[in-house]
Amino acid sequence: QVQVVESGGGLVQAGGSLRLSCVASGRTFGSYAMGWFRQAPGKEREFVTAKTWSGSSTYYADSVKGRFTISRDNAKNTVYLQMNNLKPEDTAVYYCAATGRRNIDYAAWQEYSYWGQGTQVTVSS
Repeated sequence: QVQVVESGGGLVQAGGSLRLSCVASGRTFGSYAMGWFRQAPGKEREFVTAKTWSGSSTYYADSVKGRFTISRDNAKNTVYLQMNNLKPEDTAVYYCAATGRRNIDYAAWQEYSYWGQGTQVTVSS
């Protein structure tokens, strides 16, 4: 069982930056792929980025490429989402998720077993 807790959300002006953190419990954190998803009001949950358990592969949604960076520190059981040049359309609740599955579609939220409670990111214009 893995528990996931996000932090770091807040209100920022367009063009600004935020860094989200996600701490996962469990001694097997290093064996889980970690992903970030987001959901804006009235919209479906959408994929943002993911990194495999080894860190060898990283995936980004086209909408965030070049602006967002995912990283992980297995020694701290933590994954980060650095968000730069934020836009109003990035406003959403951001969720961290973990999966022990491999060779999957890492952009599919259905593949993830463990989810955090979400953290709100609001970008003002």
